[in-house]
Amino acid sequence: MNMDHASGISAELAARASQAFAASPAHALADSIAKNGIDNTVYHRAAAVRMNHLFSHEIEPMTITNQQKSGRCWLFAGTNVLRYHLRNTLHVKNADFELSQSYLMFWDKLEKGNYFLEGVLDTADQPKDSRTVMWLFQNPLNDGGQWDMLVALVEKYGVVPKLAMPESFHSGNSAKLNAVLARKLRRDGIELRALQAKGQSAETLRTRKEEMVAEFYVLLCCFLGEPPKTFDFTWRDKDGAFHRDAGQTPRGFYETYFGKDFLAGYVSVINAPTDEKPYDRTYTVKYLGNVVGGRPVRYLNLPNEELVRAASRQIRDGRPVWFGSDVGKVSDRQAGILDTALYPYAEALHTTLDIDKGDMLDYGESCLTHAMMLLGVDVTEAGVQKWKVENSWGKDVGEKGFFVMSADWFADYVCQVVVDQAYLTEAQHKALEQPPIELEPWDPIGALARLG
Repeated sequence: MNMDHASGISAELAARASQAFAASPAHALADSIAKNGIDNTVYHRAAAVRMNHLFSHEIEPMTITNQQKSGRCWLFAGTNVLRYHLRNTLHVKNADFELSQSYLMFWDKLEKGNYFLEGVLDTADQPKDSRTVMWLFQNPLNDGGQWDMLVALVEKYGVVPKLAMPESFHSGNSAKLNAVLARKLRRDGIELRALQAKGQSAETLRTRKEEMVAEFYVLLCCFLGEPPKTFDFTWRDKDGAFHRDAGQTPRGFYETYFGKDFLAGYVSVINAPTDEKPYDRTYTVKYLGNVVGGRPVRYLNLPNEELVRAASRQIRDGRPVWFGSDVGKVSDRQAGILDTALYPYAEALHTTLDIDKGDMLDYGESCLTHAMMLLGVDVTEAGVQKWKVENSWGKDVGEKGFFVMSADWFADYVCQVVVDQAYLTEAQHKALEQPPIELEPWDPIGALARLG
């Protein structure tokens, strides 16, 4: 910053600011805000009353899941989509049936480790202070992910019931796991760059990388346990009859009970109204992924009303919707309410806080932080009013774990829904066929995979 002509805060400016505070209508709330916090002071009860848990169209819920102290929301939302399908096809009686999120977490960590090391090899000739190299080493491993990353895992490794690979201490408490494994990856990445600098052959680097991946597998087994190679699938149907399918493999289980291409027809539709992302175009993000050679991350950018249309149609057909949003904005976690009218900060403080969605994404005010599932929609003659949300934070928040989201909150903070391609228009199908425009690794649309 050039400070030659910069202007500091003078005593006169501070005095004028003090006078402005004394004259402001917000002065009357200052003591309450200081004592009780701004949310408790400006809470809009009428908005909360409107956000009740009655919906014109709702899928019968299963028991809420709990990702605990981990960022596996995308895996929980994804396996929830799968378990609802299994309930409907097998008529599974127990509503608390789950697929193993820990199983997919294991393979995601292993694949992300390999993905990072491949990125290191790909950028080994760049200086260590290049923005891409710095970004890679800043984000070698975390819990986050995207829908297409889930599909890549399931299509390669299949899925298993939770009983076949239950939670471990570190699957639900992942901070230390991630810290140790990220340090290991940085150490290995530094070694690969050093070997490159010494002129070692590509074959030598590749051999060393494979040794690193094998060692990484051992570490993951210590934290999460080794994934099962076979298991018995047992369940009771709604009539109480017991079933056993013995000797299943994870991929065989997925192909038998879901179909090899079950997830292939789903597409990520985003609403990112930014200047560099025209609508009706597809996008991807450089170095965003987990399975090398697996399904790449791809988004179709559409206006918000198209996300609403497709998601509501899918729910009305009895099929839940995976979605990504900025969950921390204007929300009451305990009550389970997501509504822009809940806390009228600007009105109470007599200031301006409005920023449009595109600028919020471009300038860091908002990004994708959490994946959940839409399970219901309330439609009136005026259109969609609110949505039922299945979260993965356990049953002690919201309405036994379920949240309600207003249409306005959806418009401002939902950036992504995953829908079957059958709910796209003909023009949108054609737009989907375009080769994706590649965005930089730090684009906000890739944030869920970095921050989750």
